[in-house]
Amino acid sequence: MYVKNRMNTNVITVSPDASITTAFNLIMEHGYSQLPVIEGKQLKGLVTEHILKEVSPSKTTSLSIFELNYLLSKTKVKDIMLTGLFTASPDMLIEEAAVLLRGNNIGSLPVVDDKGELVGIITRTDILDAFIEFLGANDHGTRISLEVKDELGTLADISSVIKEYGINIHHVTNFDIENERSEIIIRLNTTYVDDLLNTLKNRGYNVLSVSKKD
Repeated sequence: MYVKNRMNTNVITVSPDASITTAFNLIMEHGYSQLPVIEGKQLKGLVTEHILKEVSPSKTTSLSIFELNYLLSKTKVKDIMLTGLFTASPDMLIEEAAVLLRGNNIGSLPVVDDKGELVGIITRTDILDAFIEFLGANDHGTRISLEVKDELGTLADISSVIKEYGINIHHVTNFDIENERSEIIIRLNTTYVDDLLNTLKNRGYNVLSVSKKD
């Protein structure tokens, strides 16, 4: 799966020459924590709710309302925006975007094409939703966790057993444990798996857990 399959293309943006009052109002209106800053279609930076609050005058200021409004209207987004951003391309793999977000402790990535034009944005929530789908967490059926030897042909053997029972595999995930052992998590399209489980056990597979969702 690629970033383009999960990104939000309906992006609220702000101009570099907009006042910070305008930017703050957009953030409050739409419930976002940040806004891409674009000029034409080119991504120029990012402004966040945190930065806007930092540069806004304190409630204890001695400035008058008139002076406050004047100050806020004169401070432009371009004066406070973040530049040198981490970005994603539409064809970046979703897991690469996840690594980029996690490694740099950021909440979202503007998505730009090869012309540097903003085409979308992808957030941690978008990526979490994608991984929930990858793992089949919301699917009906059965989740089986097996401890197996990490050796060639293991997954093929398990798959052939499942096929013998006419059961379809929805998702498969593999995790390394230790001592050349792995945990394989398989999601199946049925809750009728008792005979299958007995066969897997008889073939030497350690069934760690079984959960069903109707």
